[in-house]
Amino acid sequence: MNGVNLLNLQDRWIFADSNSRLMIIKTKKYQLETGTYIKMGLVSILKEQWWVILIALAICCGYFWIASIWWIIGALIAYGLYVLFWAIQFTGVTQMEQNKPIFQKMGYEIDSRQILMKINAREGMPVQWNMIKKAEMTKDAFVLYLSKAQFIHLPFRIFNSDNEKKFLETILKRKELIK
Repeated sequence: MNGVNLLNLQDRWIFADSNSRLMIIKTKKYQLETGTYIKMGLVSILKEQWWVILIALAICCGYFWIASIWWIIGALIAYGLYVLFWAIQFTGVTQMEQNKPIFQKMGYEIDSRQILMKINAREGMPVQWNMIKKAEMTKDAFVLYLSKAQFIHLPFRIFNSDNEKKFLETILKRKELIK
């Protein structure tokens, strides 16, 4: 009996040949810059919590109740402080000692079971697909979100071929992380 028949239908496509070897994407080494992390984190949180701007606009509407420029100034200051709060949070993540490995140069081994983040041949951390909340494909990278402040940024330039990018896109579609 062929080993492929033991898998469910959704996972059968992962096998590269009749020897039932798992296809693995091995990327070039990549280091996430702290500035990129802060910028991407801020953009992500502001997209996710877009409704906060509605609160600032509601405060601005106080101008129609009592005509004073201070409603608008107060709303702008409050929104500015909100953005500053998140900027400080993301900057703090980059400074914490336990988060230093995230900003080291590492390679990725990706298959249909997990993403293995490898600092070197002996040190690495597996990330199971069920840990990823959502994913998006930008014009130049895949971004896999684990939480509001944690994500894996995989720029297209770290892949060795277009087939590897397409394979990862297929995995993400099969896992229903992207459409």
